[in-house]
Amino acid sequence: MLIQRTSLLSGAVGARGCVVIVDVFRACTCASIILSFVPAELRLEEDPETCLRLKRDDGFLAVGELEGVTVQGFDMGNSPSRIAGAGKESFADRRVVLRTSAGVRGVFAAREQATGIWAGSYTTVSALAKALTKSSPAEVTIVAMGWSGRGRSPEDEHCAACLYSLLDQSAGYDHAAALQEIMRHESARKFLRGDKDHFPVDDVTWCLQRDLFAFAMKVEDKDGILRLVKITA
Repeated sequence: MLIQRTSLLSGAVGARGCVVIVDVFRACTCASIILSFVPAELRLEEDPETCLRLKRDDGFLAVGELEGVTVQGFDMGNSPSRIAGAGKESFADRRVVLRTSAGVRGVFAAREQATGIWAGSYTTVSALAKALTKSSPAEVTIVAMGWSGRGRSPEDEHCAACLYSLLDQSAGYDHAAALQEIMRHESARKFLRGDKDHFPVDDVTWCLQRDLFAFAMKVEDKDGILRLVKITA
């Protein structure tokens, strides 16, 4: 298995083979929590207007953000703590559509070149490594999406390194050192200051939980519609 790492939307566009889109703060973490609540469907969409149409016409629950802020008319923002707080009763058997500025856009950016796409987060990292090892693709590209796909962020780079180390035992990874760097960086500090409602303090705790769930998240592309599904290795 050839494993490569890259970053940002530009990296997603050029990614080859089996592609892992990593977005710790917060899309892939939110997706893992939503999937744990057993929705009828978790669809991915880039266009906020498409999400609003799905909500209006087909009863979808619209979740997500634009530049970190909840899209007007959406039911919920891209916040793992608030999704978890809403509970299973809000998501079970519901059709959900998710739109985010980095993770979801990264999936769409990678779809033309990728032979398969997975979503990466700390909450599912070991299950993802097991699923990839089991499927044994010839080539894996891990893409750390960063802030809005434009600027590198330590949580995504370190999560990518963590996954790499699980796929290649010769690669090192120090989670304590990773957490120290993440918590000192503005990517976490903007939550920890607690001065913006769309960046809840508790999101950081949810996003940095390793192996919260025993499933991986794979993108299913059927008839041009992208959905995230659970895969148990």
